[in-house]
Amino acid sequence: MGSLTSVLYGFLVVYLGGWYLGKWNGNFSLLLFILTLVTLAYWLAERFHFAPRRLQAAQTLDAQDVARRENLARQGIAKVDSNLATARQSLLMQPWWLDWTAGLFPVILAVFLLRSFLFEPFKIPSGSMIPTLLVGDLILVNKFHYGVRLPVINKKIIANNDPQRGDVMVFRYPKDTSVDYIKRVVGVPGDEITFREQRLYVNGQPAPLEAMPPPGFYDEELLRYFPEFKEKFGDTEHHILLNPQSQPYYGPEDKINFPFRENCRYSVEGVSCKVPAGHYFMMGDNRDNSQDSRFWGFVPDENIVGKAFFVWMNFGNLKRIGAFH
Repeated sequence: MGSLTSVLYGFLVVYLGGWYLGKWNGNFSLLLFILTLVTLAYWLAERFHFAPRRLQAAQTLDAQDVARRENLARQGIAKVDSNLATARQSLLMQPWWLDWTAGLFPVILAVFLLRSFLFEPFKIPSGSMIPTLLVGDLILVNKFHYGVRLPVINKKIIANNDPQRGDVMVFRYPKDTSVDYIKRVVGVPGDEITFREQRLYVNGQPAPLEAMPPPGFYDEELLRYFPEFKEKFGDTEHHILLNPQSQPYYGPEDKINFPFRENCRYSVEGVSCKVPAGHYFMMGDNRDNSQDSRFWGFVPDENIVGKAFFVWMNFGNLKRIGAFH
């Protein structure tokens, strides 16, 4: 069993190493599920097989010591030296391969349940959600806000709240579900979403937009200011970056392809899409620097991961810690 455990740990190191080096995309949910099952198997084996065997061996050692002492007593030898405690402790000691498998099962199970059904941490990798979220923000995602889903397969089994315009949502990228994206919901099923001449329209009505006082948002990486605006969906307000002088390029219209592509119309002025049932239209708050539904289409309900709501750490700026909208 020790050799088998070494091989399993070897596979784990290779998988994590290749994932870290970008050789392949990892699926942490699947990895955690497999680790839970493997450590459960070791824990059951320890509980019902290995631990009873070690206990039986220790009891046999105790019985042999008693028999030896009785035999020596019959011969008139009353004082017997022995190192029984050390030998007994050695027999009862859990081998390393059980300590690093069965011993980790409760911890891995707790992490798996917490991450699958309650809260999951994410790291912001890009600037598409600036100024709401910055590169390096470590955020928490509420996994049950939009309903309880089975881990790995992401199938909803208990419905809860529906996504609302203005929510910041983590989801599986429709073109590669092994990759998680984070954007803001701007369109729900049935909405007509238009982004024309750098202005967002929902069902024909422009989303309320208010310019923030100059000089705007300062990007510490690019060392420059960007025009910042306050946008509103109902009672939800959030800030966006938007250059009214800019115009996004979507590429040749015949090259834009995604499910329900027929629901969208592209022109030199912008794009207009009718959101199909069970789907959502997502946009980044950094409107001029965000690959979102304007370019790759709608997000189906089955791709939803959860609602982002809290920055729990940013090692470069501790003032970032807190809730956001």
